[in-house]
Amino acid sequence: MLVPVTLLGVTMIVFALTRFMPGSPMERAMQRASQSDENSRASGDESQGGLSDEQLEELEEEYGYDKPILMAYIQWLGMLPRERLISKADIEKGGEDVIGAEVIQDAENETLVVLKGSGRQVKVNKNDLDAAVFLDTGERVSSEGWSVRVDSPQDRADRWARRNQRDVSKAPSNPYRAVVYKTKFSGMLQGDMGRSSTFQDKVSDMILQRVPIAVYFGLLSTIIIYTVCIPLGIVKAIKHRTFLDNASSVMVFVGYSIPGFALGAILLVYLGARVGWFPLFGLMSPDIEGMTIWQKMLDLAHHTVLPLSCYIVGGFAYTTMMMKNNLMDNLAADYVRTAVSKGVSFRSAVFKHAFRNSFIPIATSLGGLITMFVGGSMLVETVFDIQGFGLLQFQAIQNRDQSVIMGTLTIAAFLMIVGNILSDIIVAMIDPRIKFH
Repeated sequence: MLVPVTLLGVTMIVFALTRFMPGSPMERAMQRASQSDENSRASGDESQGGLSDEQLEELEEEYGYDKPILMAYIQWLGMLPRERLISKADIEKGGEDVIGAEVIQDAENETLVVLKGSGRQVKVNKNDLDAAVFLDTGERVSSEGWSVRVDSPQDRADRWARRNQRDVSKAPSNPYRAVVYKTKFSGMLQGDMGRSSTFQDKVSDMILQRVPIAVYFGLLSTIIIYTVCIPLGIVKAIKHRTFLDNASSVMVFVGYSIPGFALGAILLVYLGARVGWFPLFGLMSPDIEGMTIWQKMLDLAHHTVLPLSCYIVGGFAYTTMMMKNNLMDNLAADYVRTAVSKGVSFRSAVFKHAFRNSFIPIATSLGGLITMFVGGSMLVETVFDIQGFGLLQFQAIQNRDQSVIMGTLTIAAFLMIVGNILSDIIVAMIDPRIKFH
């Protein structure tokens, strides 16, 4: 029951932070336009750079900057409809100011708005908005799901002042403007995470492209870590203070002390650049399309060795030492000594009595593996230039890409909460003292 409440709290806080952080989509678009303008002037190009007020308004409407934070957040959730397919035209005789479409004026209080993408004309009278009709059919605009509003000169001045953070008295004089649009529920609940302001792609498509890579490394890491560390921890507990125990402890703690991304940089330099045993970046070779299935599998394995080593190096020490210490504590417990004294073999005492209780603390972290399956490692993927979920998160933060930040954060937060619930369920299945009622 706390899952939706927690998700709402996390996403609301981050959504508010993204609205106040520097480098919003509008600021970045203005910066790119300014740089384009400077480059065109430097090259002698007479084309005009910069963004017009109409283009800035389109960016506001796309990313919700024309609405208060709370309303924009609810629209991002998909619980309030958003204005889509917006077409605009100034209501003044002789005006021609609709983006990408010609506007024909036929009266002082009327304007013909050409709907984007359809070429259909709408006749609007600012004194009677309900009477707006399509010229080709004569039907009312509202009968086909369209809505009409009129922005007054004061409305436009207030919006200009808010966008430019200047006094409203300095706003340019603008006439009334007719706006024709459709309302649509389009947000997270409908599976629409918006578009990336950096790549202009759908955020949902970008995430779906990266998730298989994260799942691939997550599954391999989990299988290797638990396959190696659980038996190793058992052996270390049984062979406590022997050469095998001491030597393996030194190795796992050396690996634990080296950050994965630092190890990745070392492996790239020595095993990649100098020796040439492994590729330097990516997960597949550029000529992968011309390979057979067997060659593709070998190529994938070849590219996987170094990053996978960085993924698993930190998890060995934690899992191994926890397994060892828990098993040693249980082997010294009274119930195990009693079982041995009654004739139970040492092997049965270890695997049938002590092991199950020793595995309970480790089981508490099993649910968190679902986060690793999708989250990946931001730093390891950055070092090896692997286009995974972690690198997508890093690029989104680096580029101040609000839509991608919110999309990746929502998925990561949801998986973290689900992982905690799964951990509780797994512990209840293993520990007979815990039951869900």
